Amino acid sequence: MMFKRILLSLLVPFVMTATAWAAADPFVGDWKLNTSRSKLIDQMKVENVSGNTYEFDFGGTPERIVVDGTFQPGVFGSMLSVTNEGPNNWKVMRKKDGRMLLTAKWTLSKDGNILRDNYTDIAPNGTSSTVNYLYKRTANGRGFAGTWESRFPMSPDDLLKIRPYEGNGLSFRGSPQDTRNLTFDGKDYPVSGAGIFVGLTRSARRADARTLEVTAKINGKIIRNEQLEVSQDLRTLTRTVRPVGQREPDVFVFERQ
Repeated sequence: MMFKRILLSLLVPFVMTATAWAAADPFVGDWKLNTSRSKLIDQMKVENVSGNTYEFDFGGTPERIVVDGTFQPGVFGSMLSVTNEGPNNWKVMRKKDGRMLLTAKWTLSKDGNILRDNYTDIAPNGTSSTVNYLYKRTANGRGFAGTWESRFPMSPDDLLKIRPYEGNGLSFRGSPQDTRNLTFDGKDYPVSGAGIFVGLTRSARRADARTLEVTAKINGKIIRNEQLEVSQDLRTLTRTVRPVGQREPDVFVFERQ
């Protein structure tokens, strides 16, 4: 749910320094997302520990709370609240430092195999945006408990611009305001602007001239591995992301413009 959506915005674009590669790097150029060849999966797990106590894993770190409508300590200093509004309806809210981050209304289908998530993200300036997601059950469970997966909608207008950086690196930009810095030496570096994700780091290495490998961690624990590979004809860039515990990888296929 929320964690993966924020992590994606933090991990898609980044800057790398690699002294030997910038002059004639196959990654340099403008790349447009091909949605028909790409897939983005969101997975969340809900476990009924006992009674009204549940453990929620939204792709970050599992957090255990009582479903009673009160705000209780969640991950990374946030407060999580889940309210049972009926046998097939839950309300989910998260806040941090007194500011509401999100609200979501979960509705379970009669057969218990479909979960609809009416998700509203609230920006620091108070503006909000709402998206409706549909999750399918992929593992056994009762009620809201179980493993759920959803396919994210993707925009065909998504453009990734890759440019030389300071003479010896690469700049990966999803937008002028969204550029990430990562030293290309395999070491872990903190991710700036990570919001509630205290302890989020990334490391990268170049496997060969057309392949990059990136690892993301939270507090030293690996949460995802990814590979970026340019095709031999230099026309296609494929980004394969493997979140820990997810059955299938997320795949983003970009075509050179």
